Amino acid sequence: MIFEYHADTDMLYIRLGQGTSIESEEVAPGVVLDFDGANQVVGVELEDASKFINLSRLEFWSLPIADLIVRERVPTAA
Repeated sequence: MIFEYHADTDMLYIRLGQGTSIESEEVAPGVVLDFDGANQVVGVELEDASKFINLSRLEFWSLPIADLIVRERVPTAA
């Protein structure tokens, strides 16, 4: 699972697997599910994410995490 935050659009994308999205459906205002060819959810898009989620905190509960990769993208000077 990969979390991608796009500050320029305030959009959080949660990639659930390796599948390729071929169809999307807005299931609630600002919540879009992406589906693969087998109609399985492969991603979740949350628009205006910072209005609903505390993006400074991420918690894991009862997950069997063998390898945790933490990356922070530092903005480059323009």
